[in-house]
Amino acid sequence: MNAASNPPQRTAVLLLAHGTPNALGEMAEYLGKVTGGRALPPQVVAELQHRYAQIGLGETPGPEPPPLTRWTLAQARQLADALAASGYSLPVYAAMRNWHPYIADVVAQMRADGITHILALCLAPQSSSTSTGLYRRALTSALEVNSADDSAQTIPKPTATFIESWSDEPALIEAFAQRLVAAYPSACAESGAELPVLFTAHSVPCRTVSNSAPDPYPVEAKRTAALVFDAAARQLPTLRNWFFAFQSQGVAGGPWIGPTVEETLAALAAEGHCGVILQPIGFLSDHVEILYDIDIAFAQTARSLGLRLYRPESLNASPLLTEALRNVVIRQK
Repeated sequence: MNAASNPPQRTAVLLLAHGTPNALGEMAEYLGKVTGGRALPPQVVAELQHRYAQIGLGETPGPEPPPLTRWTLAQARQLADALAASGYSLPVYAAMRNWHPYIADVVAQMRADGITHILALCLAPQSSSTSTGLYRRALTSALEVNSADDSAQTIPKPTATFIESWSDEPALIEAFAQRLVAAYPSACAESGAELPVLFTAHSVPCRTVSNSAPDPYPVEAKRTAALVFDAAARQLPTLRNWFFAFQSQGVAGGPWIGPTVEETLAALAAEGHCGVILQPIGFLSDHVEILYDIDIAFAQTARSLGLRLYRPESLNASPLLTEALRNVVIRQK
């Protein structure tokens, strides 16, 4: 067999994100992707359109992608640069599970580009069957579909390594802690009190954690929060109290795990706190669950309870986030 028929392995990184529509008119189709084809009531679609409109999404696609897409593509570019600077010449692709660019389309492009091995990394640090598990299944399906479509089998089917969890990666912890440390002093000065921190992660359906196989997600999410608090507290001697809640429970379907942010804010107000710093540690960039759920909905709830709500800046283009992604990738090489 000659070298042309047995090419050397060419590895690339594939960053996986949730995906977001580019326009309000795409909402019903987008939600159908999220639910696996299950149609949602018109009022649910309308409510999601309202939320996305509040963070700037228009009836038709704008000149720039929405925040989640924009930041995901930027994170991919930054990771490629960081890997190259570390001596690793690895292309970095980005794909979405529920919208363009779809995982299947990007995998097809990777295959056409001659990629023979994929290092897949979810931009969701904590592992769950209803988050990272769905990404794994989508990647597996994309690899099989692309293999079946290539009837001549002239392009080898890539192999894949799926990175399950990186919730305690030190650079990730430091990235979140850095944002918290930057926000804490001014928030306390403005409110005139030493404020507690409320860490959050996206809720998942109760069935996720009640199945016979234990789901690691709640434990990993709270572990990330504890590590971030400890890292920040080493730099902030007055930082003493933290709480945890699950946010953005689904607007349709069965019960979701808690406690909710709304319940926790009410409890903090009842304890006599005048404000809170809310930091999501399950999200790596601005998107609707931050820009609407936190900055608009939870801020309004807090005001109704007599609380001031502060939020550290999202990681977005944080160099420490890039370092964390690089470290996770290099460990798999």
